[in-house]
Amino acid sequence: MKKLMNRPQDFVDEMLDGLVEANPSLTRDGESGRVIRRTTPAAPKVGVVSGGGSGHLPLFTGYVGQGLLDTCSIGNVFEGPTVGSCIEAMKLADQGRGVLRLYGNYGGDRMNFDMAGEMLEDDGIRSTTVLGTDDIASAGPEERQKRRGVAGIIYAYKAAGAAAEAGADLDAVTAIAQRTVDLTRTIGVAMSPCQVPGADRPSFVLGEDEIEMGMGIHGEPGIWRDKLRPADEIADEMVERLLADRPEGSGTRASVLVNSLGATSLEELFILYRRVSKKLGEAGITIVQPLVGHFATSMEMAGVSVSLCFADPEIEALLASPSSCPFWKVQP
Repeated sequence: MKKLMNRPQDFVDEMLDGLVEANPSLTRDGESGRVIRRTTPAAPKVGVVSGGGSGHLPLFTGYVGQGLLDTCSIGNVFEGPTVGSCIEAMKLADQGRGVLRLYGNYGGDRMNFDMAGEMLEDDGIRSTTVLGTDDIASAGPEERQKRRGVAGIIYAYKAAGAAAEAGADLDAVTAIAQRTVDLTRTIGVAMSPCQVPGADRPSFVLGEDEIEMGMGIHGEPGIWRDKLRPADEIADEMVERLLADRPEGSGTRASVLVNSLGATSLEELFILYRRVSKKLGEAGITIVQPLVGHFATSMEMAGVSVSLCFADPEIEALLASPSSCPFWKVQP
């Protein structure tokens, strides 16, 4: 598979160099250069930190900015960040009011961020953790805590970042992040595989005429695999599955995120959004702040994910508050 790169081992660092060169609001930091931080730190507030493997831009580093993340620790493609870079990201985010660690529910990320948090307790840095667990295909409702975190985590970034920017304390920022995660559901569908730079074969095999409903962003198994179907049929099933898993106590207003997994075009996303919007309207859901585009990708994988954030009034206000990062701006 063709890729624009030099040496595979330089892929991540050269990508990060280009990211900060193109976006002066971002700076590379840390001993290994694997921390992205805001170039101009925010006024004293709770720090919001995330991290994960490369290969998912704009997730994770692309959401560092005003009203979102303060720092982000980044690993190699599809590999979690190191303990050292997690520590550096937390130290750089700390302004004496504590740090929220907000990242997806993956084993390596969990282990290294947990170790970093324990090690920094000795330095007097208080921290809390909220895990993104929005992927409904990865575990049933009775095991919701085991679910993976995928595109829907950006809603928690936005709500937690806005609350921190407004001066909320660590407990309050943690609570709003957790509630946003609890009210968000995502499902994806893959149409073609991705390939890690330097690998001699794709990460998984998917036939030219096949799709897989529920496949994870690293090629984790989904719910079913079958022949490609019309866009409306795919959209209908995704919405039906999301509404069947609707959070307890959720209202009738939701933000919708239709996200490209990398290779799927904006044209196709809008074809899908058109049907998703119709089906949600028929279900009595009022859409607020729709998002359509590339928000959490998986290299050049073709496919989409659909997320619903059943925003309560507080979360809806936080989603609408001003923010600015290279890939998501909300104007006052």
